[in-house]
Amino acid sequence: MSQIVSEPQNSPRDRTGIRTAALVVAAGKGLRAGQPVPKQFARWRGKPVVRHSVEALAAAGCAPILVVIPDGAEAVAREALAGIAGVQFTTGGAARQESVRLGLEVLAGAEPDRVLIHDAARPLLPAEVIERLLIALDAYKGAIPVLPVADSLTHAAGDLMGAPARREDLRRVQTPQAFHFAEVLAAHRDWDGPTNAGDDAQVAQAWGMDVALVEGDETLHKLTYAADFGASKPLVRVGSGYDVHRLEEGEELWLCGVRIAHTHGLSGHSDADVAIHALVDAMLGAIGAGDIGQHFPPSDPQWKGAASDRFLAHAGKLVADEGYALANADVTIICEAPKIGPHREAMRERLADILGVDIAAISVKATTTEKLGFTGRREGIAAQAVVSLGLV
Repeated sequence: MSQIVSEPQNSPRDRTGIRTAALVVAAGKGLRAGQPVPKQFARWRGKPVVRHSVEALAAAGCAPILVVIPDGAEAVAREALAGIAGVQFTTGGAARQESVRLGLEVLAGAEPDRVLIHDAARPLLPAEVIERLLIALDAYKGAIPVLPVADSLTHAAGDLMGAPARREDLRRVQTPQAFHFAEVLAAHRDWDGPTNAGDDAQVAQAWGMDVALVEGDETLHKLTYAADFGASKPLVRVGSGYDVHRLEEGEELWLCGVRIAHTHGLSGHSDADVAIHALVDAMLGAIGAGDIGQHFPPSDPQWKGAASDRFLAHAGKLVADEGYALANADVTIICEAPKIGPHREAMRERLADILGVDIAAISVKATTTEKLGFTGRREGIAAQAVVSLGLV
């Protein structure tokens, strides 16, 4: 195989008249992924796995796009790819190599000039990788995306360490793999032996084709095991919260878990910590878990006078149970008095302590309404909060 240097992405290429088809291999059973349907049709990040890459190939101008599917799976495949123009289906074989050959035979009727052969289990397909492959096909009959190997490698001698392997000489191979159509079809037709080639580049190389290497992308990760589908949740979630409590004489004033000496305090069923209540609602909202009133109803006497740090700790646990961690929280307290500045750092420390996060993840700030409205008349205090959660 040959190493090539891709052209800059802003180098225009005129491919007028060159027809590039795509063949998406989606004929496996996907049993290791632990999904109720073959993994290529399971939902991942809001849509079926196979749909992600097919949309990317369609956006790149590939036509036709032939999806090779298991026997009897046409209904689920059509549902998964509904609305994408130019998609066709055919049934695959017992092995991947056989499925590709069968697919190429079907595509032969369309007489494409080039073909991208892609595994459906690699859903995220950057347009830049497709472009690098097509550039390589201007000089070579075949090209594949690869990545360097980071770990040390060795050959195995049974249960013992064998000869070392030079990672500098090795690459991780991805798909799509790109070829001039006539040549890769001939390579598959001429294959003599068991249909156990690891990929189409091996078939092409055995036929005598030089296959160029282009830079791949880590996002082309292959979904294989059940744990891979944990990433079907959004990587980031955002929530907002807002709360208001009335100021009254004779009440204690708690803000962000800190008691503040003041002429008035906030009135409510619990300790009426308006800032924590807004933060709790933001966290619950980010994971779609309702609001503070659903979890701690004011009609329940057990929460009368309760410290709001219990509510915040509960919200933090629910966030963790969903597989997320607090990335940052931004709390704004809206009042004419008291002055929040002298207490800001104590508030940040208390919130960080309750949630078990670094204080750098917590922002507390204050503003007034220029003496307008109920906060301007010092009848109450309002608070709003915004949080972002990251998948762990």
